[in-house]
Amino acid sequence: MVEFCKKCKSMIIPVKKGSSVIMKCRKCGTVMKKGAISMKIIEKPKQSKGAIILEKDDVSLPLIDKECPKCEHTRVYWWLQQTRSADEPPTQFFRCEKCNHVWREYK
Repeated sequence: MVEFCKKCKSMIIPVKKGSSVIMKCRKCGTVMKKGAISMKIIEKPKQSKGAIILEKDDVSLPLIDKECPKCEHTRVYWWLQQTRSADEPPTQFFRCEKCNHVWREYK
């Protein structure tokens, strides 16, 4: 059953006050007299969605023969990515198979 304030005719809502619940007007703040309604507010904690952690890179990238500038290993993964505007050529990225060092070359 919905209760309304006798002063301003706005809806009366339950409000938690300490360990008890009172009925209070949401517009003017008038508190309804005790004993009118017996009610209990139950709060449920929000469940967080959590973070997704990638433990292993499962993306299959092509391997080519190119020397890593950091460890001088001769096999590297490569991919193209558009880092600037569409009328500019894409940027070529490389990642060393051995030390995972990443660098780029502009075309």
